[in-house]
Formats: sequence, C-alpha cells, structure tokens
Amino acid sequence: MSTLVIPQGYKAPLPNYELQRAIAFIKESFQTNLSNALNLRRVSAPLFVASDSGLNDNLNGTERPVRFDIPGVGGKDAEVVHSLAKWKRLALKRYGFHEGKGLYTDMNAIRRDEDDLDNIHSVYVDQWDWEKIISREDRNEAYLKATVRAIVAAVCETSEALNVAFPSLRIKLDREVYFVTTQELEDRWPDKTPKEREHAICAEHHTVFLMQIGGKLRSGEKHDGRAPDYDDWALNGDILMWNPILERSFEISSMGIRVDEESMARQLKLAGCEERAELPFHKMLLNGELPQTIGGGIGQSRLCMLMIGNCHIGEVQASIWDAETMKQCEEAGIILL
Repeated sequence: MSTLVIPQGYKAPLPNYELQRAIAFIKESFQTNLSNALNLRRVSAPLFVASDSGLNDNLNGTERPVRFDIPGVGGKDAEVVHSLAKWKRLALKRYGFHEGKGLYTDMNAIRRDEDDLDNIHSVYVDQWDWEKIISREDRNEAYLKATVRAIVAAVCETSEALNVAFPSLRIKLDREVYFVTTQELEDRWPDKTPKEREHAICAEHHTVFLMQIGGKLRSGEKHDGRAPDYDDWALNGDILMWNPILERSFEISSMGIRVDEESMARQLKLAGCEERAELPFHKMLLNGELPQTIGGGIGQSRLCMLMIGNCHIGEVQASIWDAETMKQCEEAGIILL
C-alpha cells in the first residue's frame, strides 16, 4: 500500500546525471568520515545466512525473510539477511578485532513484508552496518551518547562537503543532538501516536537521539519493536533528523549497545522467545564467548535523499513500486530509478 506525499511545488534538486555523481560523492565521503570517527575498518559481509544459524535479524518478529534452498549444500535453507546485527558481532571475534576497533560494511536486504511503501520506505534496504568492540565498563549511557555525537558529526561533515561540491544544494543539518527517551515522549504527548511524537520532537530539536526502544512503556504499549537478542533496550535508540522537504522526522539510524548475557536472557523472556537460547549464536553469547559491542545501521538511500533534498527514496535507489505510485510520480515529474 502506498501513502505517497508530493510536496507542493517540488522539483528534483539535481538532474539525473548530476544526481548519480552526488550519490557517489555521499557514499564515498561518508564511509570515510564514519570509519575515521569510530575507528572502523571495512569488511565483506554476507547477503544471506543459514536459516538455522540464528544470525538473521527478526526485526519486529513478524516480517518474513526471503528464504530459499541451496541444492549444492544438500538442500540447506538460507535467508536473505534483514540486517547484520548479530553477524557483525560474530565477525569481530572471528576476524581478530580488539577493544576500541570495529568494522563497517555494505548491507543489502529485501524486506518483503514492508507494506507501507511511502516516500521513505522500500522493499529494498541499503545501509552501512557497523559494529565496534567495547569494554564492559563502556556499557553505559555516556558512551552511547558520545558515539551518537560522533556519527552525527560525520553526517554533517559529509553534508557540508556535498554543498561545496554541488553549490545548488541548500540542505543544512543540525550538529546539536537532543537526547530524549521514549517514556519522556509518551509522558509529554500521551495522546499522540509514537510517530507523531517523533515528528513533534524533531520539529523542536532538529537532530534527536530517541533512546530506550523495545520494551513496554508505562501505558503498556511499545514505542516501536526491537528484536530481543541484539540491542540492550535500555541502551539503544534511533537517530532522527528533521527533513525540511517532507517536513517530518526522518530516521537515519537504529543503533545501540548490544546485549550482554544478562540483558539478552531477560529480553528473550520478555519477548516470549526463550527457545532462541539454543541457537548457535545465542549459546556463544550466553556462554561469554562473544565480545561486548556497540553497533547499528545507517541508511545509505536515506542519507542520500536527505542531504540532496529528494522527496522520494525511489529517486536515489532502484526498487519496485506499485502502479499508483509510479503514475503519481510521473505526473509530478519525479523520476524513479
């Protein structure tokens, strides 16, 4: 189902050839800025994982992965990744990374059950996935906030450099991060939906880190779903920025300090999926065999459309859209790749 919004008077900020140059500029510049800010090194990552490995991210628990069998390995089932949240932590151990160092990689996914296909949602997901080893002493809010500030600085540096390289672009991003919890938002706006609260806080503070996502609020509702086996729900959050083209909040990253043995056991119980404790990845974590880490994903197409000033994610990535979206975009002069 499409819920397309075309801003009044919208015109693509760059012709298509220049747009491709701008996308390349952002991707090349940002990954350099991010790796320097967080001490990350690039690695190769899988497009799919074995279905019985426990490595795939189950997102909110309802989305179906794209699954297929591989005759060449005895008909074993594999799944296209939803994200690399758990795989990255295992890779840090296997690749010999040490405390204070981390990895980043390109993550490409297919979210087949993404039914709200609007200006910012697509069935195709592309993001920079990153993960870094930390000490147990760094599993705290101060370390989380410092990391968020470093990521936002890398985003803003890339945006400023883009505006120099492409003088016709005028998007200005705010470096100052406002930190707030999901409970604080519910307390302030109990009659708004979670998404409406995000729009409201971003209208006031243009760059926001919304913390503590996954558990139930005092109302008994969740702000949003999070899988119980990668982020610690007390030490995670979303980086939101105000999108001046769409005039709404705009999530560019979901991230957090990862679960340790105690928090994963607690969250598996709260989520009613304690059986996952028997999967290979989960056994390793519960046995203390994996490093303590912080990590997240940063949307590549999201960053591109925000920095360039496009109104639809299909302008910066190739995907599949319903007939009505394609018709409305064509009538508005919006070119979907």
